[in-house]
Amino acid sequence: MSERRGEQNELTAVSIHNPCPNCGSSDALTINADGSTKCYSCGKFTPGNQREVKVSRSLSSVLLTPDDVTCDLTKRCLKKETLARFGYFIATNKRGEKVQVAPYYRDGELVAQHVRGAGKTFCWLGSTGKLELFGQSRCKGRGQLLVITEGEIDAMSVSQAFSGVDVVSVPNGAESAARYVEQNLEFVEGYAEVVLMFDNDKPGRQAIESVAGLLTPGKAKVVGYPEDMKDANDFLKAGRGSELRNLIYHAQVYRPDGILAASAVTLSELQKPIAKGEPYEFPLLQQRTAGARKEELTLWTAGSGIGKSTLTRQIAYQYRMHGKRIGMIYLEENVKKTLTGFIALDNSVPLFRLQQDPHCITSAAFQESYDRLIKREGLYVYDHFGSLESRNLISKLRYMAVSLKLDYLFLDHISIVVSGMESADERKDIDMLMTNLRSLAENTGVGIHAVVHLKRVNGKCYNTGGQVDLSDLRGSGSLEQLSDTVIALERNQQAEGEAKDESTIRVLKCRATGDTGECDHLKYNRETGWLELKSDEQFPEDSKTDDVEDDF
Repeated sequence: MSERRGEQNELTAVSIHNPCPNCGSSDALTINADGSTKCYSCGKFTPGNQREVKVSRSLSSVLLTPDDVTCDLTKRCLKKETLARFGYFIATNKRGEKVQVAPYYRDGELVAQHVRGAGKTFCWLGSTGKLELFGQSRCKGRGQLLVITEGEIDAMSVSQAFSGVDVVSVPNGAESAARYVEQNLEFVEGYAEVVLMFDNDKPGRQAIESVAGLLTPGKAKVVGYPEDMKDANDFLKAGRGSELRNLIYHAQVYRPDGILAASAVTLSELQKPIAKGEPYEFPLLQQRTAGARKEELTLWTAGSGIGKSTLTRQIAYQYRMHGKRIGMIYLEENVKKTLTGFIALDNSVPLFRLQQDPHCITSAAFQESYDRLIKREGLYVYDHFGSLESRNLISKLRYMAVSLKLDYLFLDHISIVVSGMESADERKDIDMLMTNLRSLAENTGVGIHAVVHLKRVNGKCYNTGGQVDLSDLRGSGSLEQLSDTVIALERNQQAEGEAKDESTIRVLKCRATGDTGECDHLKYNRETGWLELKSDEQFPEDSKTDDVEDDF
């Protein structure tokens, strides 16, 4: 004991002028960084609950020392005894400002201090290479339970609320979590259970994923925060310390996102039918696909000038007429043409004719269509101003889906988006765009109809009616793999007479039904601007259902 007292001068004092429980002095007790205490009135020395820590002599002149007056961190509801256990103290820096100081160790030696100033400003003093976790020096280094938090205040909050638990924090917030845990992995792995209690926000959740992946499978646990709590200190400030303990006790074994026990899916969920798709006006297409559903990505393809934009515009018009909230992203035309296209369909005149002569329909008819289709809330268009960069476009589409609560988006077309990415790797660009569109549909629930071009293939001519295959989609296999449905339009532009206006719908892929093949035969009506079913089209009996009309 005498040797230990002799080393007392080398220990860091973190709290002075405390009352002594031995002699009753009101201000003679000093608390040291290792938790030991000495009363300078009665001389009693009480060893700490951890190994003693020495300060590197080369850093002793760099590091800050505690102020003479000790106090609680009132705003954080942390007691000075808690601060003393961790060696956390209040000091005055060289500019005369009050700061909070957290000690950091390496191999038992104090080598750095994390200094917190007003306005949540931080700086480091000392040597910061390969630091231990904050609070690691006071832990047993083995046992049943270790709690890891995102910051020093949270670590001390857990310690105060849950007396006796080993708790540490990472030095530089969520972004540093994996790096510092990996540096101290032998220490962390010494515990049977490791509760990760990072902040209840996106960076905190990402840190949980990165740290949990470093640990022995099944060792990592996570707490389930209530909605009104962001971190451990919030519980102290709200006077809910016992709730914090319960959360740690009942922490659940970490599972990566997307992995759950099959029993978590209830019988009623399995018995719930899938959402009914928006029906197509073409009977055989409706039969093969069972309509178009939200949360799905549907691709439309055809040769150049075959009519894919005309067909998708017609489908969008039908959705609009039946109360669906839609967004139109037609990147090869301006907003005026996109909206005029709806007026044209509503009045059964070709778009070009209406653009050329707006007075081919009456002013009253124009006004009526405008009020019903354009002015009425629920239709949005993207005025791209020449900006077609993929990431910019995806953010706009996400806004339309989430903030505007749209049911369906119509994107014409994918190839022009990729051309705006200024990359030499078209396949990679399409992969990225398709992944983003697929994620957008699944995460927001919006249905997406997108137009995609065909690649040039020797021996095939789509402009003379060549049959389209999935392998003909231009650019990348992701077009086929990530889409839910792929629909082609085929037409011989060079045919004679009325035949040049006749086209065929072909389903190339339908994940929902698995049904593919040739569908309806259409004819473009040059008087009305509509793609209509051929008058002599014959349908099998099972395609003639009333559902097509009743669903609208």
